[in-house]
Amino acid sequence: MPVGNPPPPLTPPVVVQIDVDFDGTVIWNGEVVPDRIQLEERLKQVAAQPDQPEVHLRPNKLVTYKSVAMVMASAQRLGVTKIGLVGNEQFVN
Repeated sequence: MPVGNPPPPLTPPVVVQIDVDFDGTVIWNGEVVPDRIQLEERLKQVAAQPDQPEVHLRPNKLVTYKSVAMVMASAQRLGVTKIGLVGNEQFVN
């Protein structure tokens, strides 16, 4: 049997959901982001946090890769380290 105090319970990570709609519209946690400048302001706030939230990027099946790459490039350039693509099951035939 282990001796001592058990580790504190893990808290679920904070998640930021970024959707990229079929027409390239970026949606941050359900709110439309009108332009790249405002998207990058939000990404800067995420990157500045000592314990960054997870950024889940969910592209629409019909969106051009260019629109998704723009979000990923901005996130990387601004220092967001916890970003991943979600919803990939929609691309399976």
